Amino acid sequence: MRILKVQGVAPSIPEDLYQLIKKAVNIRKHIEKQRRDKDGKFRLICVESRIHRLARYYRTAKALPPTWRYQSKKADTLIA
Repeated sequence: MRILKVQGVAPSIPEDLYQLIKKAVNIRKHIEKQRRDKDGKFRLICVESRIHRLARYYRTAKALPPTWRYQSKKADTLIA
């Protein structure tokens, strides 16, 4: 990661947060097709809760800007 930062090609959000957002987008796509999947809805709530907690940590650690917020409607643009 240090090498990527030196070269200036490091991602704008941390990798673990990126992976959680990617997982939430995939679960949300699944739920759009399978509306009755109650376990999927529960897992989406859990994953989005982890995203919010991790984002709060990264905002205090100055790895994310203080105005950064996770929005599920715009999440697919973050991973594109």
